[in-house]
Amino acid sequence: MLNKWTFTGAAVAAAIAGAAAANPYAPYEGTTLVVNFPAHPHYDAAINVLDQFTEETGIEVEVDQLQYLRMRERQTLELTKDEGDYDLIAYVVFSKADYVYADQLENLAKYFMNPALADPSYDQSDLISGYVQNIGVAGGAKGYLPGQLGSAFGIPFGSETSVLAYRKDIFEKHGIEAPETYDELLDIACKIPELEPGMGGMASRAASGHQASHAFLLHLAPLGGRVFDDEWNPIINNEAGVAAANALKTIVDCGPEGGTTFGPAEAASAFRQGQAAMFMDSIAFAAGFEDPTQSTVVGNVGYAMHPMGVRRGSQTGGFGLGIPSNAPNKEAAFLLMQWLTSKKGDLAVAMEGGNPSRFSTYQDAGLNEKFPYSATFGEALEFADPDWRPIIPVWGSINADIGTTMSQVLTEGLDPQKALDGVAERTRATMDDAGYYAWQE
Repeated sequence: MLNKWTFTGAAVAAAIAGAAAANPYAPYEGTTLVVNFPAHPHYDAAINVLDQFTEETGIEVEVDQLQYLRMRERQTLELTKDEGDYDLIAYVVFSKADYVYADQLENLAKYFMNPALADPSYDQSDLISGYVQNIGVAGGAKGYLPGQLGSAFGIPFGSETSVLAYRKDIFEKHGIEAPETYDELLDIACKIPELEPGMGGMASRAASGHQASHAFLLHLAPLGGRVFDDEWNPIINNEAGVAAANALKTIVDCGPEGGTTFGPAEAASAFRQGQAAMFMDSIAFAAGFEDPTQSTVVGNVGYAMHPMGVRRGSQTGGFGLGIPSNAPNKEAAFLLMQWLTSKKGDLAVAMEGGNPSRFSTYQDAGLNEKFPYSATFGEALEFADPDWRPIIPVWGSINADIGTTMSQVLTEGLDPQKALDGVAERTRATMDDAGYYAWQE
C-alpha cells in the first residue's frame, strides 16, 4: 500500500510539475504585487507595459509612484518592517550600499537557480555589464564591484550614462565639430558666448550639494581621477582632481546665466530653451529635447559620446529593481522583475521611451528608427564606468562634502587645490571612523 500511495503521490506531483512547466506563471495567477517606482520617464514607460505582463501571467500589479526623495524616505521606512508593503522596488544606484549592507534586499541567486522561476532564454550576458556591476552586484572588489565572491542583489532598469547633446545648427553655422576631447570641449564652451551673444557654452549641474558633486565626478573619471586608490586612501586632491574642478568651473563660468543654481532639470531646461549650445548629462533627458511641447530645439540636437580626457569614462547611474527582504510575494515579484528586464520587456519599455538595459535593445532597428539617438547611446555604453563614484555606506556624507566644497569653488573663488585638500582630509577622517583602515598596519 505504501508503494501504491508513493507512486500515486509521485504521479500527482509529476502532473503538477508538468502543468507548471507548461505555464510557470500559473501558481501565481491572481496574485497582486505592489511595486514602488520613482516619478521618472523610464518608469512612466514601464507602467505603460504592465498590462501586457498581467495579460500574459494573470498577476496584477499596483504601482506606488513617488518623487525620488519621497520614494527614498518611504523605502527607508518600509524596508525596516517585519513584513513590508512592497513586493518589488526601484532604487537609485547609490542606495545599493545602504540596502545590501542592512540586509534589506534579496540575493537573487536562489531565484535564478530555481528552474520553475528562471526563464532559460533570459540571457544574462546581454545585460549591459557596466550597469549590472554598478547597480546590481555587491560583495566583490571594494565591496560594491564584481569579484569572485560577488553576488547580484538587483537588476538594472532605467539605467543611465552620460552623453553630449549639442546644437547642430549652431555648430554648423560656425563650422564647429562635436568635441572629441576635453580640450576641445572646454574651448568650444567658452567660444560659444563670443560667437552667439546671450547663449552659454554648456549647461551643467552646479547647485550646492549633490548636484555640484555629481558634476565634478562626471569629469573626474575621464580626466584620470578617482576618489580613492585601491587601499581607500583619498586621492581626490591629486592632479586629476584639480583638473576636474577647473574643468567644471570653466564650464559654469562660460555657461548660461544662473548656472551655479542649476540642478539637472534646470540645466536641461536651459538647453531645451536655447540658452546653451551643449548639455552633457544623462541619456534620460534626450526625449525631452525632441518633444515639441516643451523644447524649442527639436530637430536641431546632435548627440556625441562623452569626450575623452586621459580615458573614456562616461557615468553609470540611474535605477535598478530589487526584491525587499521583507516582501510578501517574493517569487511573483521575481517573475515581474525578470519579465520587465527580459529582451522582450526591455524592448517594450524602450519603445515607450524608456532607457534600455540590454545591448540587443540598443541594436534593435525599430528602436533606432523611432529614436535615432539610441545608436550613439549604445556606443557610449561601451565606456560606461561602474567605478566613477564609490558606492559605499558612508558615501552620503562624503558626497555632500564634495558638493558643498565644489559650490564654494564655483561661487566664492575657493582655490580648487585647497578645496580638494580639505575634502581629502575630511574624507580620511570619515573613512577612519567607519573602520576602513582597521586592517592597515
